[in-house]
Amino acid sequence: MSRLAAVEGDLETVGRLQGQLEDLETLNLLALEEDDDSVAGELTQGLATLAAAVEDLEVLALLGGEFDDRDAIVTIHPGAGGTESQDWAEMLWRMLHRWAERRGFKVTVNDYQEGDEAGIKSVTMTLEGPRAYGLVSAETGTHRLVRISPYDQARRRHTSFAAVDAIPVLEDEDAPEIDDADLRIDIYRSSGPGGQGVNTTDSAVRITHLPTGIVVAVQNERSQLANKTIALKILAARLAERARKEREAQLAALRGDRGEIAFGSQIRSYVLHPYQMVKDHRTGVETGNIQAVLDGDLDQFIAAELRRRATRAE
Repeated sequence: MSRLAAVEGDLETVGRLQGQLEDLETLNLLALEEDDDSVAGELTQGLATLAAAVEDLEVLALLGGEFDDRDAIVTIHPGAGGTESQDWAEMLWRMLHRWAERRGFKVTVNDYQEGDEAGIKSVTMTLEGPRAYGLVSAETGTHRLVRISPYDQARRRHTSFAAVDAIPVLEDEDAPEIDDADLRIDIYRSSGPGGQGVNTTDSAVRITHLPTGIVVAVQNERSQLANKTIALKILAARLAERARKEREAQLAALRGDRGEIAFGSQIRSYVLHPYQMVKDHRTGVETGNIQAVLDGDLDQFIAAELRRRATRAE
């Protein structure tokens, strides 16, 4: 049903854009017949809006991967650096949260671990919407921040790192089988953001997959059973992603591939001092409007990365 809704949405968008193009063509013909140049501005603006919408469709057309049309599970955690990196991780979370809301995705925060003094130790959220995983996968990797630290009394410049990880939500038939004997399940009281009732009962669930050491914690729902169900779904997705990466590593070793390994690499730098700039190191796309980027204006970076991937795959 989700795939059907996505296709129907695409058809509706194409139909709407075709209608806008026909309206602009009609307006242009009338202006030519009547030698009226007063609508030139309206035509120019209309064409620019239409071109941007078509470009967005072209980017979506690049998402043909096996799981690109799925919902996404996104995890953000700080690198070394204590409070400074934890604060940067929270800034990244807000950036991606705002971007997802701009795209019309439903955002559910599954687990939120507050930092010791500020920021976060980790956050996991689910993005639900057409091609959520395909789009947000372009943000996977290490993000670097350079700024004058608000936590340094000497006002020195600091460099902080935080990592974004995205995996697709799997359908039941795609999920790997998990042996209950391989799981350790801990129940505890929720902490951090939550509605009334969430933080007053022992409903949070932490599942540890003993063979791999993968840990999943969910505390968003009031029900312990609901949190356990979500945690198992996230665990299945992470196990499947782990298996996929192991297969890719084996293939790379067989063919002697020594190229870039995107996971965990520095994909983008955000410089607040001594100048302001955001630069993507994979595509070369950069902008001086860093505040807009931190407010969720990521589409130019995501589009460029998806085009880069498509070019490499050819």
